[in-house]
Amino acid sequence: MANTKSAKKMVRKIATRTEVNKTRRSRMRTFVRKVEEAIEAGDKAVAAEALKAAQPEIMRAAGKGVIHKNTSSRKISRLSARVKAMA
Repeated sequence: MANTKSAKKMVRKIATRTEVNKTRRSRMRTFVRKVEEAIEAGDKAVAAEALKAAQPEIMRAAGKGVIHKNTSSRKISRLSARVKAMA
């Protein structure tokens, strides 16, 4: 357990940051799930719109350090390819 005053403060900061990151990650996953559901349904127009909404969310998660930059690029690339292949 934390002994010093600064260590106790860091524990509080980490807990706050963890909550924020959890929310960001959950939000990103929701947007990704909407794209995947539209792809499964076979509706290209809805899938394209969902992808357009998901891209900034994924990039924001990478910018805030929730996920790695390359991970976000890979996710966007794979989702884009799946939407494009629906034609």
